[in-house]
Amino acid sequence: MQAQFTVTEFTSRLLEWYGRHGRHDLPWQQEVTPYRVWVSEIMLQQTRVGTVIPYFNKFMERFPDLKVLAGAGLDEVLHSWAGLGYYARARNLHHAAREIVARHEGEMPTTLDQLMALPGIGRSTAGAILALSHGLRHPILDGNVKRVLARLYAVEGWPGQPDVERSLWALAASYTPASRVADYTQAIMDLGATVCTRRQPRCGDCPVSEACVARISSRQHDFPQSRPGRALPVRKTVFAILQNESGRILLEQRPPAGIWGGLWAFPECAPGEDVPEWIHNRFGCPVNALEYRATLRHTFSHFHLDIVPAYARVMADNEVLHDTDRYCWYAPGTNQRCGMAAPVKKLLEEIMCGTTNDHDG
Repeated sequence: MQAQFTVTEFTSRLLEWYGRHGRHDLPWQQEVTPYRVWVSEIMLQQTRVGTVIPYFNKFMERFPDLKVLAGAGLDEVLHSWAGLGYYARARNLHHAAREIVARHEGEMPTTLDQLMALPGIGRSTAGAILALSHGLRHPILDGNVKRVLARLYAVEGWPGQPDVERSLWALAASYTPASRVADYTQAIMDLGATVCTRRQPRCGDCPVSEACVARISSRQHDFPQSRPGRALPVRKTVFAILQNESGRILLEQRPPAGIWGGLWAFPECAPGEDVPEWIHNRFGCPVNALEYRATLRHTFSHFHLDIVPAYARVMADNEVLHDTDRYCWYAPGTNQRCGMAAPVKKLLEEIMCGTTNDHDG
């Protein structure tokens, strides 16, 4: 069974729907620039629009253009990103901004290949930047577009499989018009985000439902097919939360790569370690009191991380820190600006409030 609309008819129906029902007041649609579109597209990866909007507005206030972003320190960028998750996006954004200043005189590239050569920019993101900010004809294939096209043609298979992805890219390219590219690009994203939704598609409101093979065969929920199931492995760690006599908390900046790369966190020791002995051997300070708090589970895309907070009162000051670039004594409740992972912020807030909430789950 094949979709029945011609490319022209599909585009016409979609644009007419967009004019009446699409989203036209998103902050990155105002004062459109390649930089603003780029930041919004990176933030919107695996994150809902409603969540992104306040972060985008705050980010633009602090980093209004590419050169300001490139000139900022990574710590400050990560601080502004804290809470959005997937921190590699922020690191790549910062790295790419510096590359653009160094290699492109501070101007966003205007070709697909040049954009895709930058950290964190794939084909779909590059296409969205060029289509939305320059009106250039480049298809996109974000999660919303994949869902619309997979249902329209009842494309079998998980979109992460190379052959399925190639089929969806071919469809995306065939439907992308030569004119009104920016409107079309936003329209098909909006259709997937607001009508052709994952769990409760509103087929009665869809301008192209008459030709949708999934709807005609009552198989909307079969497409796109999910990734083959697998149980997430569980890893465990211990957060050593050292608080000195002045109430400051020891934080360690994580390596640039890996989970929470570049963010500030508590030092970690392996489960089963003698925590007071580990603290003394690593930092040379005695532990006056130690309290284990309830396990906190943090879930990443590929695994669960079970965190045991070990709260230790220690006798220490800056003299125990031999690497002051890597470690710092953080004063909770102050305006020290440093990017922190969500579990670290949560535990710090509880220390400030004197709570010991059960974190399980």
